[in-house]
Amino acid sequence: MAWLYLVTSGFVDVAWALSMKKADGFRNPEWTALSLLLLAAFVYLLTRALAVLPVGSAYAVWTGIGAAGTAILGIVLFNEPAAADRLACMVVIVGGTIGLQLTT
Repeated sequence: MAWLYLVTSGFVDVAWALSMKKADGFRNPEWTALSLLLLAAFVYLLTRALAVLPVGSAYAVWTGIGAAGTAILGIVLFNEPAAADRLACMVVIVGGTIGLQLTT
């Protein structure tokens, strides 16, 4: 169950980052409210996961999901650059996260 909490928290983190973009510096009240709800949700889920999982590995997985997921959706939704070097860095993030899991 802890891994489900962790992965869900990572995806909620991605949604939170996107909602912060749409909140436009807290100028959009609806998106701001959503971002605060998502923030509370991912912190709750991450806390539940960390009660069972090793903090180093769990945080690496959570951060990897958040970083790669947000970068990919930034490319898709906001026309952010999809340059080869950016994509290669995302592969390194995901590869490092997998590597941490394989070595623990």
